[in-house]
Amino acid sequence: DIFIANVIKCRPPNNRDPLPEEIETCKPFLLQQIELIKPKLVCTLGNFATQTLLERKVGITKVRGQAIRMPNFIVFPLLHPAAALHQGNLRIPLKEDFQKLKAVLEEMSKTPTLPQTSSPPTLPTSKVSSKEETPADPPTLMSLF
Repeated sequence: DIFIANVIKCRPPNNRDPLPEEIETCKPFLLQQIELIKPKLVCTLGNFATQTLLERKVGITKVRGQAIRMPNFIVFPLLHPAAALHQGNLRIPLKEDFQKLKAVLEEMSKTPTLPQTSSPPTLPTSKVSSKEETPADPPTLMSLF
C-alpha cells in the first residue's frame, strides 16, 4: 500500500518554501499520520520532508538514495520530482534512486525485519492505537519513467 502525506498541511502562498514555524506547527500531524499508518518505509521527497523526519539540517543531495534506519521504519530520501522537472540534470539521479528504492523494497519483502542501515536521531512518538486492517490484493507497480 502507498500513502501520501505532506509535511505542511496547507499550501504556502505563491508556492513559496514553508517557513520553519509552519513546519513545526504541522509536524505533530505528520508524525501522528506516520504512527497511525505504521509504515515500514517512508520516502521523503526533497529537503523539507527529509530534514523534518531526520530532524537535522542536511541537504537532499547528501542523503538521497540511502536507506536510513529509524526506530520504527526506514527513511529513503529522494529528490523532489518537481525539481527534476525543472532541472533536467536531476532526472538521471532521480531515476537511479528509484532503482535503489526498488532494491530496498525487494530486500524488505524477503526479510521480516528492517534491513540494517545508518541510524539518525529518533523521532518523538505518542501512543495512538489503531485497528488492524485485512490484507488487500498485492499492489501493481507503476513507473514514473
